[in-house]
Amino acid sequence: MKLLRLVPPDTKIPFTSFRGIAFVASGALAVVSIVLALIAGLNYGIDFRGGTLIEIQDQRGPADIAVLRGTLGGLGLGDVQIQEFGAPSDVLIRIEQQPGGDDAQQQVIARIKEAIGSAVEYRRVEIVGPKVSSELIISGAIAVVVAILSVLVYIWFRFEWQFSVGAVAALVHDIVITVGMFSALQLEFNLSIIAALLTIVGYSLNDTVVVYDRVREELRRYKQMALPELLDLAVNRTLSRTTMTSFTTLLALLALYTFGGEVIRGFTFAMIWGIVIGTYSSIFVASSLLLYLGVKRDWSKAAGAASGAGAS
Repeated sequence: MKLLRLVPPDTKIPFTSFRGIAFVASGALAVVSIVLALIAGLNYGIDFRGGTLIEIQDQRGPADIAVLRGTLGGLGLGDVQIQEFGAPSDVLIRIEQQPGGDDAQQQVIARIKEAIGSAVEYRRVEIVGPKVSSELIISGAIAVVVAILSVLVYIWFRFEWQFSVGAVAALVHDIVITVGMFSALQLEFNLSIIAALLTIVGYSLNDTVVVYDRVREELRRYKQMALPELLDLAVNRTLSRTTMTSFTTLLALLALYTFGGEVIRGFTFAMIWGIVIGTYSSIFVASSLLLYLGVKRDWSKAAGAASGAGAS
């Protein structure tokens, strides 16, 4: 049985020779992302800004989103987001935080119910206060930082500190550029995006560990091979697995993005972008960084004698 391969097994792409271009491009994207996040900021959702969320079901059939937007837009409530939620008759309404405390939020709910009328069923009403939203921002940031530090420790114990620094640099690169993309496009940034970032950390780490594991094997096998050539060999030997995994995952995510509806669109977009940038960083950034970090060549003399006896 012939195996399906997106990349021929004898591929010899000199990835490390492109490291200058890759580092300049990655550095520029990271700087632009940070500047955008500081100047333009992120389009925080109600999870982080505070506000009111109302889920309704139109008893008459599919909801007319345009009519709802016109009705609620004339109430002067500021940012009002309306989207289909699951079935065509289900609608999710988000209203930004109103000045005046809890009483003001209750008045908003009453005004919305009066404007929409009694032809709908109110299935859920939630109010997120400013204190809760600020705590969620801090908790989300802590979750991402803890995940990265955990990766640092894990890779350090499994490999060496050079590998852990390279892996963490690649992960920070992926997260910063993903956040920059959300800032540039002003897509809603909410708790589901934090979940997507944490998923990207795990996915990108998995790709990087596969490459690093092959690098370690080649370091044991080829004692005299130049490090750039050895890194290219390791990346090329894992390239088929990396591209196949990314390709099949992207197929599923593209289907979710196209047919999954507005509720999970932000999450799937973050995942799609994260997988693309994570695959790139595993190939071009994480591996090439080992050239500058003084990676140890002789991992095990016993392993080298056994596996590299006939190697050059």
